[in-house]
Amino acid sequence: MTQHQHHTIERHVDVVVIGGSAAGLAAALQIGRQRRSVIVIDAGEPRNAPAAHIHGYLGHEGLPPAQLVAIGRDEVRRYGVEVLDGRAVAVAGRDDERFAVELVGGTQVVARRVLLATGIADELPDIDGLGRHWGDAVVHCPFCHGFEVRDRRIVGIVTHPLALHPALLFHRLAERLTLVLHDGVGADAPEVERLRAGGVEVIDQPARRLVDDPSGRLVAVELVDGRRVDADAVAVMPTFRARADVIGPLGLRPTPHPTGLGDAVETDATGLTAVPGLYAAGNVTDPSQQVLQAAADGSRVGAMIVVSLADDDLVAGPAVGDARRAPNESDWDHRYRGEPVWSGNPNGALVAEVADLDPGRVLDVGAGEGGDALWLAERGWAVTATDVSRRGLDRVAAEAERRSLDVACQHADANGLEPYRAEGFDLVSAHYASIPRTPDERAVANLLAAVAPGGILLVVGHDLDEPADHPPDGHDVGVRPFDPAAYIGVDDVAAAVTASAGWAVEVDERRARPPGAASHHPVDRVFRARRLAA
Repeated sequence: MTQHQHHTIERHVDVVVIGGSAAGLAAALQIGRQRRSVIVIDAGEPRNAPAAHIHGYLGHEGLPPAQLVAIGRDEVRRYGVEVLDGRAVAVAGRDDERFAVELVGGTQVVARRVLLATGIADELPDIDGLGRHWGDAVVHCPFCHGFEVRDRRIVGIVTHPLALHPALLFHRLAERLTLVLHDGVGADAPEVERLRAGGVEVIDQPARRLVDDPSGRLVAVELVDGRRVDADAVAVMPTFRARADVIGPLGLRPTPHPTGLGDAVETDATGLTAVPGLYAAGNVTDPSQQVLQAAADGSRVGAMIVVSLADDDLVAGPAVGDARRAPNESDWDHRYRGEPVWSGNPNGALVAEVADLDPGRVLDVGAGEGGDALWLAERGWAVTATDVSRRGLDRVAAEAERRSLDVACQHADANGLEPYRAEGFDLVSAHYASIPRTPDERAVANLLAAVAPGGILLVVGHDLDEPADHPPDGHDVGVRPFDPAAYIGVDDVAAAVTASAGWAVEVDERRARPPGAASHHPVDRVFRARRLAA
């Protein structure tokens, strides 16, 4: 077999979610729990990044925004959902009615559905100092941060008639509320007169800048005529822009929002846009949503997406819609579509670890194109090669036949219910197997159960604590086209063995990969344990 070089990595999944904050992660959770393959692409630019805490989110009141994202990422990864730290630059349609999502760095993800959950960007009035205090002393929403500026001197800078509505609530919260009519509202407007009659001071003069004391604390708003209005906090209503440039190649553009404050992406009641298969959720569709509402919207639209996929699968028939298919089966089938991916040589750790073992019955989990399985068969092992990819197994079978080797190929998902039904194996080997997580760690239990008394469990993976010695397939260092945290790792298997009675750990170490191994990861994590005889 000859090694095939990739210049651009192409992944295949059911759904790509662009945007990894509340709406995107909530949608991914719904989709992942329906055994669908999902990749979330997150550029790390949440709208609420300047804020120290989230408010109004029942069960998460006062949580830092980054902590909520971390919790959400951990939850979706438990269902095999991958979260890629990167930027999607374009979404284009394909002739097969799928989408191609291009990422910075060269990775392309092909998906049946795309969910846009990129949110909006706030654009502040051109007043010096607003940006410096944005999310702290400068706020816009009385529900999000009004309580935090209670009993203080609040200056409301009015640039749009709608800014008069939150003034009602800020007046109730503040020690003193002063409205500065910067732009867009006349001093004789009925709403202004009503606020003035209710005790709100109104100044018909634009603001020039925010004034800080020597420590950097906001103390006043300076007007264009030089006057200063004492202030502990400023309330201002920004305009907003939907972050939707990525879907431009599909011909879809945001439309003006009814408020006149910006634009948004239009959808129907299910979250579907005017482009079939393209959905949107969260602030990108409704700028008024707080974090709780955005998460709820993402969860709802995620459910609508899986319903649409299930309907398509029903029409397509059992070959596509079989729920027993592994979520990542199509991804691996695609990778094995052309020339062989790897050299066909056995993994070095396998060669080293079986040197002292007598040949017996071996289960090769995640056999891929068969380098390990064929090598073991040549040395007298009775091999059962398993994989989620039928294409990979077809190559194993063809090469075994060409070499006159006895290799049994079994299409199986390690996360299935009792996928390895044969009697226990003398050796269960899993090298760099890409097995998506599940909360119950069913795959780990299946691996342990497949080992016969007296048999060996050998699991090898990349040591991701060690830096890569070169970029993967031409990608920038640090940009990973895969999310290791969404897959079962050696640590998971080691923890399960250690917690179980009747096992003896024989090897648990980090080891340099043999010279010539086709990987940018220079160090392996090798774990070998023996199941004690009854």
